[in-house]
Amino acid sequence: MKPRAITIDEQDRLYIVDKTARVQVFDREGNFLRGWRMPEFIQGKPCGLSISQDGHLMVCDTHYFRLLFYTLEGELIEERTIGGVNGRGPGEFGFLTDAVQDSLGNIYISEYGDYDRIQKFTPSGDYVYEWGEHGEGPGQFQRPQGLAMDENDHLWVADASNGRIQIFDVSGNEPKFIRTWGKMGSEVGELSYPYEIILDGEGHVYVCEFGNHRIQKFDLDGKSLGTWGSAGKEPGQLHQPWAMCWDSERELHIVDTYNNRIQRFPSSQLDNSTLPVTAKK
Repeated sequence: MKPRAITIDEQDRLYIVDKTARVQVFDREGNFLRGWRMPEFIQGKPCGLSISQDGHLMVCDTHYFRLLFYTLEGELIEERTIGGVNGRGPGEFGFLTDAVQDSLGNIYISEYGDYDRIQKFTPSGDYVYEWGEHGEGPGQFQRPQGLAMDENDHLWVADASNGRIQIFDVSGNEPKFIRTWGKMGSEVGELSYPYEIILDGEGHVYVCEFGNHRIQKFDLDGKSLGTWGSAGKEPGQLHQPWAMCWDSERELHIVDTYNNRIQRFPSSQLDNSTLPVTAKK
């Protein structure tokens, strides 16, 4: 029911959270393995998932202002929780969107609302620093929705409501702005509500566009290399996709949110970025 986030473990098991506050686990062929429900969900549902370096599931419990940790079997690790208080102070949150780690295991958590910022925490969950505010300038955000970390500890941010990507060097004692690219629009090279960003480690950036019902492929400097997907319900079409992830076969699983499904795209189709495409459900 309107799946909103996806991540994958080393065994190609897919973890998907939807708008019923369920985390469901599937194999890469879509066979259901197990699932569980979030501890609280009346205020709203989660919208960010990732696997931590020590092998736990990190869940952005968006409307409860906290990052939760689970074992991959679904057991809540309560002592690992980060946050839980709505506010502007260090370690307090607005609406959480995503969480990633750098090479040292430090955790970066993005949030939106009145806050529109990113906070950094140690691997044990202690607050380190923060940056960002609501706005359109460099280092400002309007709903930083998706995060990705590259091998140089550069943090890539899908700045959704600004229709752009921002990049920061977080390898030092404070974040350093590197560059930004993209603008709001529907033409090739433009972005409409980029909700997810992933890197393939081979010089390419993939962006999931909620507003344009498509995936767009870029080089590292922001030059568009192609788009695929179009609005609709047929295989290969998308309806406000929210998230995506790679599996070990280099195939892309896309959270086709308003079609209530996941689609898997073979890597050969991604290399030949064309519009439209045929995808395997």
